[in-house]
Amino acid sequence: MKFTKMHGCGNDYVYVNCMEKMLEDPDKVSRFVSDRHFGVGSDGLILICPSDQADFRMAMYNADGSEGEMCGNGIRCVAKYVYDYGLTDQTSISVETKGGIKYLDLTVKEGKVSLVKVNMGSPILKPSLIPIRSDKEQFVDEPVTVDGKVYRMTGVSMGNPHVVTFVDDTASLNLEKIGPSFENHELFPNRINTEFVQVLSRHEINMRVWERGSGETLACGTGTCASAVACVLNGKTDEHLTVHLLGGDLGVFYDRANDTVWMTGPASVVFDGELSEESIKKIG
Repeated sequence: MKFTKMHGCGNDYVYVNCMEKMLEDPDKVSRFVSDRHFGVGSDGLILICPSDQADFRMAMYNADGSEGEMCGNGIRCVAKYVYDYGLTDQTSISVETKGGIKYLDLTVKEGKVSLVKVNMGSPILKPSLIPIRSDKEQFVDEPVTVDGKVYRMTGVSMGNPHVVTFVDDTASLNLEKIGPSFENHELFPNRINTEFVQVLSRHEINMRVWERGSGETLACGTGTCASAVACVLNGKTDEHLTVHLLGGDLGVFYDRANDTVWMTGPASVVFDGELSEESIKKIG
């Protein structure tokens, strides 16, 4: 199995070209390749597939083998892959995901994609659609008790479910301890991605993320967008934001008038590789 390891702001995935042949048992393959000691090492697996609705289709699997709806950093890397590896010569493309069709604009320098701008679509705020167990019209600044402590949470779906909570200092958080309790809280029937946000100014925030199925990652594109939406809904920032993540910075614009979120950031190739027959036999 040939693959390419790529990352967006340190949110790394193993990418496989499935335009001609679909990969068997992608959930098992994702668990294997994601292992940072015995596999390739990644936050999951992303397959690049044909689509009858868009230019390409992205299938995304978390490190635990569960399938995710959408990955903002991953979709930027898909855009870089399809252009850099000659699957398209277009600088505006569409990608089908389980979270809907996304539209991307590619910045090309010296024949390679250096930056990708993604129309992430409209945020979903109705709790039943995120989903969150709540009968409210929106889940904004709601008190939720986690491990005996009350957090104020705002729920947003960007094609996958998120809650955002504001903290005084992201650096001091012990996410390994508290993250699983957020992810598996009874309020979230499909589990949840959680963003911990420290507001620095009207245009700047720090963010850490606990992703369902993967744990803490260095970045999360959809989580960055959800955080920007939550910041605006809670009156904490303006619509244009620079988001500082452990793996780098992303730019987000929540165009509230048109109810659209735009995300801009880099995508990078780490290396190309091929799993040996011996390794493939171990997948099971």
